[in-house]
Amino acid sequence: MKAHDGMYIGGEWRPAFGQDTIAVVNPADEQVIGHVPAGTAEDVDAAVRAARAAFPGWAAIPPAERAARIGALRDVMAARQDEIAETVTAELGSPLPLSRAVHAGVPVLVAGSYAELAAGYSFEEKLGNSTVLLEPVGVVGAITPWNYPLHQIVAKVAPALAAGCTVVLKPAEDTPLTAQLFAEAVHEAGLPAGVFNLVTGLGTVAGQALAEHEGVDLVSFTGSTAVGRQIGATAGAAVKRVALELGGKSANVILPGADLARAVNVGVANVMSNSGQTCSAWTRMLVDAERYEEAVALASAAVAKYVPGERVGPVVNARQQARVRGYIEKGIEEGARLVAGGPEAPKERGYYVSPTVFADVTPGMTIAREEIFGPVLSILRYEDVDDALRIANDTVYGLAGAVWGADDAEAVAFARRMDTGQVDINGGRFNPLAPFGGYKQSGVGRELGPHGLSEYLQTKSLQF
Repeated sequence: MKAHDGMYIGGEWRPAFGQDTIAVVNPADEQVIGHVPAGTAEDVDAAVRAARAAFPGWAAIPPAERAARIGALRDVMAARQDEIAETVTAELGSPLPLSRAVHAGVPVLVAGSYAELAAGYSFEEKLGNSTVLLEPVGVVGAITPWNYPLHQIVAKVAPALAAGCTVVLKPAEDTPLTAQLFAEAVHEAGLPAGVFNLVTGLGTVAGQALAEHEGVDLVSFTGSTAVGRQIGATAGAAVKRVALELGGKSANVILPGADLARAVNVGVANVMSNSGQTCSAWTRMLVDAERYEEAVALASAAVAKYVPGERVGPVVNARQQARVRGYIEKGIEEGARLVAGGPEAPKERGYYVSPTVFADVTPGMTIAREEIFGPVLSILRYEDVDDALRIANDTVYGLAGAVWGADDAEAVAFARRMDTGQVDINGGRFNPLAPFGGYKQSGVGRELGPHGLSEYLQTKSLQF
């Protein structure tokens, strides 16, 4: 794989200040496929300075022109989708069909949505004798995770650019090659120098330096709740805005009148997708007592189709593999019934985890409360609808969820009572304009669509 040995700062690839590098490992075969610079505070400072210098000019460009530039970026990404997919597969381990459809395809869709949104967005409004202006926040520090490397970049960078902000990106150290491809696309699309900047490196070094930098006006972070707390505290001390998309433990509630077979099969697919490395995955399946064993049998049959190395890739690294296997062992230890999978590694090479299903899971068990971030499904029993709601809401998280009912009205009535940011009704489809973000410890702020754009705007009122 091609890897740049410098940082993309001020419209060009520059040598890093330090000499240290980060090895990029293919989790499917544990082979090193490239090296990228381990950025330092000096690299971050140079990138922030470039972004600050570019900000006045970019903010002054008419929104329609910014929209056209984002559209050009979308077109470049669309033309390079095969290369993007192959890169994601190499550094994340995602099966190539998933990489093509989701990891390469969805970011093109999201970028296109912001090109259209920016072109027609009203950045001012009249309120009585006042004119309210919506202006860009300034320089955005974007810190992105490894599980959806390009989607998470585009979900931050595209709305920031549409708002008139400039950006410094620090991508996850496990998947930096996809970020470098994005920087190439930015350059090819002709965005002005300094509008987008890339610094690769460790979160504890480059990420921390970016969050702390006085030249950054807003930090947008996606990752664990633990790190999100640290970034929130750092930003709070500097009175700087944050947007945090954090962990989840989402409930997939199957009401008594729902199509059980469809709900279970879609639910299993949701958890197994991307090797379970999805913050919004429906990892808790809630089924009424009368149909519980039927649901368990359906889930067991469904998960058998997810063969490691074929439909399910590895998890991202050895640490994550050990972490997920530890949770599986914990589930067994606490008395959950192992229906499929288990803690044993399914392949001798690569960071694979067996797709696993637990039954007889109770709300107090560790596997029902903590985010596992692997291909592990817990099936919980409820007695009535009120009990289902109590279990669904009994979590510190509130990122996503699903409800299946005899009809949409029944499912919607239940979903309205759920403490979570996004709920799919009877298998609802992905909508790039719908706001995504969480309640409680799942984060602060929203991504995607007009709500995602508003995160990067601040208001000024003019009285007449």
